[in-house]
Amino acid sequence: MNPGPEDKRQHPRVPAVLRVDYTDGRQARDVTENLSHEGLFVQTDQVFRLGDEVRLALSFPGLLDPVEVSGTVAWTRPAGPDQPGGVGVRVEREQDRRKLGDILSAAGADSHASHAEHEGYRVLIVEDNPHIIEMYSYVLKKLASGELHGKVPLEVHFAPDGHHALLMLREDRFNLVMTDLYMPVMDGFALVERMREEEALRAIPIIAISAGGKEAQDRAMQLGVDIYLRKPVRFVEVLETVKQLLRIK
Repeated sequence: MNPGPEDKRQHPRVPAVLRVDYTDGRQARDVTENLSHEGLFVQTDQVFRLGDEVRLALSFPGLLDPVEVSGTVAWTRPAGPDQPGGVGVRVEREQDRRKLGDILSAAGADSHASHAEHEGYRVLIVEDNPHIIEMYSYVLKKLASGELHGKVPLEVHFAPDGHHALLMLREDRFNLVMTDLYMPVMDGFALVERMREEEALRAIPIIAISAGGKEAQDRAMQLGVDIYLRKPVRFVEVLETVKQLLRIK
């Protein structure tokens, strides 16, 4: 890993989970780990070299339309047992830095936020591991209810498997589904497939979280997942991103 650009960063990094599509011909979809006014870190299995130019489209389904920026690979991080590999991208063009600044201030999400202010934003987390649910239930619900100042109601709900998730989705309105892929009764793959088949559910953004590797990622993406995250779980980072884009501070 080349730590030089990391040490020289003048602007603090902000954790942000955004979808990354490539506008330079790369047939891949990745996810950001953090942003700053000068660049971003992208979690990826792709091979990049220092100095490679990249063109990216950053988005979050339902909250942030694609924002195109370009930059150069300034440093790389190899994959480890507790974190995926990736690359740090330095953004040099002033107009692209302004775009990153707009995302960081959520200036680009006004139209979506105004709609959410009236109806609230509801997240369904589908996870069968009771220890994970117990671990995250309190902190996520506190995160959702805290520091809102009455602006946008943000609710977090849990389902133990795909079957219960479908029942909840058919009965109530949800703006985002975050699901594990390997579960009993009905796994996450089947849940995604059923959601994309049903007219009333197919437009709901889906984030898949799994330790299944490249094969699981490819299958999930083919079924219609919007963002794929590798475990360990990053529920808090996702909700922080949602809050940022909804301008809940």
